[in-house]
Amino acid sequence: QVHLVESGGGEVQAGGSLRLACAASGTIFRIAAMHWYRQAPGKQRELVAVIASGDSTNYADSVKGRFTISRDNAKNTGYLQMNSLKPEDTAVYYCNADVALSRSNWPLYNYWGQGTQVTVSS
Repeated sequence: QVHLVESGGGEVQAGGSLRLACAASGTIFRIAAMHWYRQAPGKQRELVAVIASGDSTNYADSVKGRFTISRDNAKNTGYLQMNSLKPEDTAVYYCNADVALSRSNWPLYNYWGQGTQVTVSS
């Protein structure tokens, strides 16, 4: 079993910064990809950023140039650096990972964290 635990959420004023972390623990051979999603009240969960093999990254248009996703493979931890935060960034942020549990590197299993609240005040 694999557990993902997010941290780093909180309340910040518009224009401020936060750094989220997602620590993965359990029987992990390799984290193939890590994603950050967010869900605002009354809205659908949306993909914010992804970091995959070779550390390739992709971002939602709404956060490009402001958010940076990264990871430390040795620590099985992913990060989301959020700068120039806006009130519309307010949401619960979830970590999601595709994990290989053994040396066969397949199949990949998908796991979710419990979420961390980010509130940006104007």
